[in-house]
Amino acid sequence: MTLSHAEIKRLKSLSVKKYRDASGLFTVEGAKLVEEALRSRFTVEQVVRRDEIGEEAMARITALSSPSPVLAVVRQPADLVLDDARIPSRGLFLALDAIRDPGNLGTILRIADWFGIDAVYASPDTVDVFNPKVVQATMGAIFRVRFHYTDLVALSRAAVAQGGAVYGTFLDGKDLYQKALSDGTQAPSLIVIGNESRGISPAVAALVTERLFIPPYPVDEPGSESLNAAVATAVTVAEFRRRTR
Repeated sequence: MTLSHAEIKRLKSLSVKKYRDASGLFTVEGAKLVEEALRSRFTVEQVVRRDEIGEEAMARITALSSPSPVLAVVRQPADLVLDDARIPSRGLFLALDAIRDPGNLGTILRIADWFGIDAVYASPDTVDVFNPKVVQATMGAIFRVRFHYTDLVALSRAAVAQGGAVYGTFLDGKDLYQKALSDGTQAPSLIVIGNESRGISPAVAALVTERLFIPPYPVDEPGSESLNAAVATAVTVAEFRRRTR
């Protein structure tokens, strides 16, 4: 199998967001991720193997530091962007408010997958979920977790309108381990995760109905100023799920 110069250029271009957006495609690399893609609801358009095209050609199309054995071109889901900010009437959901670090987003999707989060919503200024670094960091969770970009203000209002709760972590919030928490079985529960440096935006914070605080240990001797966004997500979601065991 030989790839033309044009085909190599096309595949390489998918490492850049504007070309992913224009084509509606993205790439995944590595045997495990490609296998996950093939088993998922996503449409796999093309599979390219290193032993078929050669080391040099694979090195030209990879987005990784070294060529992987296999690369797949996958179509982005049609429901990636939600214009109407709809939310189901029940479930436990995450809302990512301007998460910018690819590693954080990828790890958060792994956390959502592990803890059975019903869907993850993100503000439009959150990092592109199909960024190669995000895809790699998900370790396959990207193919199992429902993910949508939408207006988080409208989404929060929709959750409250259905009798649900909007949770967020703040330094002046109530102790996470002492606060009553809803797991979303009766109405939607939306957990907002704020930007790595600025936290939850004022517009979304104004709609948070339950302000939570993850206490340090010892409580009266805080060390670090705050937790990493992905770590805070894991701690918070784990406590929600612990209550249902």
